[in-house]
Amino acid sequence: MLILCLLSLTLPSAGWKCLYIVRAESINYYDPLIKAIVNYESRGDIYAFNFPEQASGPMQIRACRLEHYNKLTGENLKPGDTFDMEISRKVFLRFVNDRPYEQVAKSWNGSGWRTEIYWDSIKVRL
Repeated sequence: MLILCLLSLTLPSAGWKCLYIVRAESINYYDPLIKAIVNYESRGDIYAFNFPEQASGPMQIRACRLEHYNKLTGENLKPGDTFDMEISRKVFLRFVNDRPYEQVAKSWNGSGWRTEIYWDSIKVRL
């Protein structure tokens, strides 16, 4: 996003006027949730790998989730690609669907009674 700020500055001697172009940092509503999930899932280790679940990267993306993402998008991401935080973030955001944090976190974890425990763990990190 590009924000244009037009500031008229009159300098006492020169009478200059200036145009400042400022690029704003992109802020995503889900960034705090992403940070909390990364903290819980991998403690920020981008190279984390969970052998029993075949989950990889800072957000511990399971192979089945990545397959689903690939089917939805037509991409061909591999589990090793999720070691890149930007790719992990992109995969996560594909499944958000403008839902509240609690619903997103629980569905990220899976299904069943353990999702409540997972959400409790994420809430304290927000």
